Amino acid sequence: MTWTVAPEPPDSPVALALWRAYYTEVSDRWYLLHERRRTDPDELEREIAARPGADLAPPRGLLLVARYGGAPAGSAGIRLSPDGTAAELTRVFLYEAMRGRGGAALLVRAAEEAARERGARRMILDTRTDLVEARALYARLGYAETAPHNDDPYAEHWFAKPLAPA
Repeated sequence: MTWTVAPEPPDSPVALALWRAYYTEVSDRWYLLHERRRTDPDELEREIAARPGADLAPPRGLLLVARYGGAPAGSAGIRLSPDGTAAELTRVFLYEAMRGRGGAALLVRAAEEAARERGARRMILDTRTDLVEARALYARLGYAETAPHNDDPYAEHWFAKPLAPA
């Protein structure tokens, strides 16, 4: 089986299924840790609908989908800063059955290349303390913790990585 990564419209059925799986997992992890419950289904639907991913559409954004053996396996998105010098990495996710096969690093590197091609000189991201796998991935790929670059109430760690010119 091989990996492929390609752009995907953020409103496609594949992208929407990946977004739902991503959001369900990170939301459930947060609620289980902090409130010892899973995400309320109505709350989940409201949050998914409130963040449809339009900011990941060109020209200021991009959603990449990884496929393993042709089947959708994961995603990563980028959003360019207003001045275009930085890109924010977001929605890095792999279905649980696809983890441990190198797909996450492949997605992040593809997102870095896409950002570089669009003129970004730096990649930034935020994540939470409980997402230890994500923090380990970013550190392994050369990201360094930085001061906060946003005021997201769920962000607890901020990372950045310079992007060499294309």
